[in-house]
Amino acid sequence: MQTNELTTLYRPVGPKELKLIEESGFKRFPKRLIEQPIFYPVMNEAYAVQIARDWNVPASGSGFVTTFSLPTDFLTKYNVENVGGPIHNELWVPAEELEEFNDHIIGVIEIIHSFYPEA
Repeated sequence: MQTNELTTLYRPVGPKELKLIEESGFKRFPKRLIEQPIFYPVMNEAYAVQIARDWNVPASGSGFVTTFSLPTDFLTKYNVENVGGPIHNELWVPAEELEEFNDHIIGVIEIIHSFYPEA
């Protein structure tokens, strides 16, 4: 039985990935690089903020938190992986499944936070 329930996910990104998302019309995440076998959206905003602010800014000069939704039924095929503390939950999507994952995004990918180095 399918429902119309949606799950909201978050993805912290740097400026290069954000540019590729923008080029897709904010509809798709870019293909993974060869050294990136997993696409990992995170399950909550606080964790995404930590990554964007504390990792993306020092690594690439800015960090952004994006949000997007997919049908909950579709997402049940992916395990939720905890990679640290109580808020550090991610979905691990194999890189070869990212196109199908992108096909299930409802609406657009939105930027909800932007972080830059402190002056």
